[in-house]
Amino acid sequence: MRTNIIKNGFLLAGIMNMSVLLFSKFFNNPVLAKYDPEVMSNFGLLMILMWGLAYISVARKFASVAWLVGVFAIEKFIYGYHWISWQSSNSVAQVYREDVLAGIFYGIYGLNDLIFCLFFAYVFVHLMRATSS
Repeated sequence: MRTNIIKNGFLLAGIMNMSVLLFSKFFNNPVLAKYDPEVMSNFGLLMILMWGLAYISVARKFASVAWLVGVFAIEKFIYGYHWISWQSSNSVAQVYREDVLAGIFYGIYGLNDLIFCLFFAYVFVHLMRATSS
């Protein structure tokens, strides 16, 4: 994968995390926290923003922080796994009825995280192979 594509992947991952500002209505959407108060509280959403800033901050220097890229893959896996667990015992339709933005968020955030988990894992493996050669 070309360096420019990988850099853009990091930037896109960061922008996607920043989208919590939209879905949370700038931390004023109580529906997000209502359905997952442990992870989607305002503090949790702030941490999602921080992860997004971390992705953006290494976009141009990802090759020098291979192990951090591995951490990003694990972090995305955890959120993706949590989303799958949440989906198995909750109703996105119910969330939609209360708030469309929150419904969209709960419908897609984990899929987004799993896609970026694969992206970060690919980059990590690529970087580890390059350093072992």
